[in-house]
Amino acid sequence: MTNGTVKWFNDSKGFGFITSDEGQDVFVHYSAVQGDGFRSLTEGDAVS
Repeated sequence: MTNGTVKWFNDSKGFGFITSDEGQDVFVHYSAVQGDGFRSLTEGDAVS
């Protein structure tokens, strides 16, 4: 997984992008989000 910040995430489509700490935009699919229940990301959140 990439360390960075959520750029945007579309809950209905199940994907979005993270801006990595190195400045690259990285695609993320809901299946890569770890956790129980509904898996989503919020714009601006730090991820790793």
